[in-house]
Amino acid sequence: MATKPNILVILIDDLRYDEFGAGGHPYMKTPNIDRIANEGMLFERAFHTTPICSPNRASILTGQYASRHGIIDNVARDQASHRLPNYHLELQRLGYETAHIGKWHMGNDGKPRPGYDYWVAYDGHGRLNDPRLNENGTYVQRQGYITDIMNEMAVEFLNRKHAKPWSLFFAHKAVHPDAEQAADGTFKMDGYVVAERHKDLYRNCVFPKKPNMLPEAEIVKQKPAWAEALELKKSKESRALLDAIHAGEQEEIRLRAAMMASVDEGVGMLFDALEAKGELDNTIIFFLGDNGYFFGEHGLGPERRFAYEEGIRAPFTVRYPRRIKAGSRSKNLVLCQDIAPTLIQLAGGKPGQHVQGRSLLPLFSGKRGGWRKSILLEYWAENAYPWLVGMTYKSVRTERHKYIHWVNRSRNGELDELYDLDKDPYEITNVNKRPAYRAVRARLQRELRKLTADALGL
Repeated sequence: MATKPNILVILIDDLRYDEFGAGGHPYMKTPNIDRIANEGMLFERAFHTTPICSPNRASILTGQYASRHGIIDNVARDQASHRLPNYHLELQRLGYETAHIGKWHMGNDGKPRPGYDYWVAYDGHGRLNDPRLNENGTYVQRQGYITDIMNEMAVEFLNRKHAKPWSLFFAHKAVHPDAEQAADGTFKMDGYVVAERHKDLYRNCVFPKKPNMLPEAEIVKQKPAWAEALELKKSKESRALLDAIHAGEQEEIRLRAAMMASVDEGVGMLFDALEAKGELDNTIIFFLGDNGYFFGEHGLGPERRFAYEEGIRAPFTVRYPRRIKAGSRSKNLVLCQDIAPTLIQLAGGKPGQHVQGRSLLPLFSGKRGGWRKSILLEYWAENAYPWLVGMTYKSVRTERHKYIHWVNRSRNGELDELYDLDKDPYEITNVNKRPAYRAVRARLQRELRKLTADALGL
């Protein structure tokens, strides 16, 4: 019988698809993260189906759409998060030692959840400096920078003697700013905090302007659903949140890049620990984010929950030389829900009927046929930001097109958006009302109805 692999999933909070070296960042240096991509597979079209913290974390752990698992927003659904069909429960049944280290944020309490033999987390978003951690059910006050503390705890877990194969879900707080989110989802922003040794890193570096970083008047012409939100964004209440993080400024992009330096150091520490134990090539390593982010594209910043590419695309790379040829690339439409069934299958199990993702093992070996051709994107309006009111949407993305249906705001689809991604990769020109796209729109609407029903488990 083949040896079961160890499992390491590294999750970064709020990281865009292009916010690491191998992902295409113009100045950020992440040699250790890049090693995962260079020695494994980089998925160039991987997606978050509900691109916001709590729902997508639940989707990663369950392999389900938010419509199915029920964690639809960042409201404190503490009790529901204790009842998720988490893939770690199945791994335990398959003989694994399981661990969670880092941010949980499905519910605001950091107490242990079912499925884990070892647990370290914190309430809500935690704090970047001097965090209060819940360690196996007991709260402990720690001193120092949270990324460094988490890195050390992850390495300590790897260095233990393990009688069984292990699975570690390692969820960083970086690159999320310090923030407080109430039980109802409302938000208070404090700002980014960089490790002292990295404070001057990337000083004066510039992130190039993208074609879709446009004036508000041009944006609203193509995206009329945004007219009210972009106006409300100018209010004093809204500006207080945005100014705290330098939203849309070069300084925000630089601070996030500097925060990633500590994350990359930790990935290097994990590589060293696995190599020292002779377990590196017997460990599958996933690296990804929990949602995207905007740097001013479409007039947006921290509104990472929307269906444009910067919000939904995931940094997603995997290293496992037993199955993956070094330097591989995939353009298949991959979802974060695909992680759970992949790991269950690698562990010798069979994903249940409730799992909606698909095992990535065929893609690891280079197979291309028979894969999904469309994905559902879904979001429910919530209270996080005062300028976002009634912005619920359902969307479908195919290999070429994207259709966004604004559920609350549209009366007869007049605000909906359709993009031809081959001709318009920056999603600047909304072709929803163009006669030439009538048949495309009808086809996408049919596909959206089907995907929405499938997501509910119907």
